[in-house]
This record gives sequence, structure tokens and C-alpha cells, in this order.
Amino acid sequence: MRILVVDDDAPSVKMSSFLLREEGYEVTSTDNGLAALQLVEREAPDLVILDVMMPGLDGFEVCRRIRQKADVPIIFLSAKGETADKVTGLELGADDYLAKPFEPSELLARVKAVMRRSEIFALEDTQSQLTVGDITLDPVSNRAIFADERTVDLTPIEFRLLHCLMRNAGRILGHDLLMSAVWGYDYEGYSNQIAVYVRRLRLKIEEEPDHPKFLLTVRGLGYKVERA
Repeated sequence: MRILVVDDDAPSVKMSSFLLREEGYEVTSTDNGLAALQLVEREAPDLVILDVMMPGLDGFEVCRRIRQKADVPIIFLSAKGETADKVTGLELGADDYLAKPFEPSELLARVKAVMRRSEIFALEDTQSQLTVGDITLDPVSNRAIFADERTVDLTPIEFRLLHCLMRNAGRILGHDLLMSAVWGYDYEGYSNQIAVYVRRLRLKIEEEPDHPKFLLTVRGLGYKVERA
């Protein structure tokens, strides 16, 4: 597995790269966002570990540009550990957000969890499309395709969440179940994380996001996709 580490803090890059290589990963690193974008396009890494605060292009902007072209898993590493920053990073399509300073074992656990989720989901869902009502999910392109042939691009997390809900259409799925299915059993998210992604999905797939008819909230219980 190839991992790209993007951070302008040389000691941090050295430590992260050493830990990852000791685990058997192939590691490439750079200290700026522009070079990171070039490396993602040229080398197609399996995972990007991305610092937020960098000169020039910050990590948020790098993540946004990566998501326009690639579905590679992204983990943010940042000294900015406030909830608002975590929400921003995850809204941009990152798979995880780890605040500095962190324990080496925690970084490795997050890397393994993200890689495992990505691999398992790919094995389960790249073979066939999933259709509920007027929406079809295409695992190959990470898109939602509507009956009128409109399409919207989804981030990997958005796709996994919508796929899980559509696969269980008509059933109410609670917070813990969705966290386990989409983020992994060993992932500890913040309290409104799923709500953030549900809101993003509604903006993309609902005609009236504030009055959804497809992706519903069941107060006190969770969320469900309504069958046609």
C-alpha cells in the first residue's frame, strides 16, 4: 500500500513516515499542497495523510481539489482540533481527522481502519449498481444517477452512507449502526457527524433539502431511506 504524507513540519513527516514504513507501507512525502496534487495524479497513492495548516494551499483546499478528481482515502492531521475544523475537513470529503499531538498507535489504528473500510467496501460494491426509487448508485463512478439521467458526484463517505441506507431501504438505522457500517467499529466520531453528511446528501439528491422525501430523519431513532 502506498501512502502520501503531506506536511510542512519536517519532524512530524519523519515520525509519521518511519511509523508507516515500519508497518510495511510504501511512503512518499512532500511539504506543500501543489506538489501533493501532482503526486496524487502521478502516483495514485492508496491513502493521503494531509496536514491542514501549510503555506500556500492549505490542507482543506488540497482535499477539495483531490476530491474533484479522485476518491483516494484522506486522513487529516492537524494541530487544529476544534469540532468546527473537524466538520470542515469531513465535509470536504476526508475519511478521518486526527488532532496533533497524537499517539503513534492511534495514527496506525486510524490508517488501518480507513484502509480496511476502503478495501472491504470496494470488494462488496464494485460489482453491481443499487437502485431504490428514482436513484441508482454506481459504485464504479461514485455517483448517484437519477431516473431522468441527471447525475451527482458523491464523496466516498457520502457514497458509503447512502449505500448503507439504500441497501436497508424502509428500515430505521440508528447512529451506532451507521457509524459502525460507514466509519468502522473502532471509529469514534463526534455527535453530529452523521447529521452533517445526511445534510450534504440531501443537498445533492433531494428536490427540497429542507423537506426531504427520500432520506428521512426519524426523531430519536436515526435515519431511513423511504421506499418508492
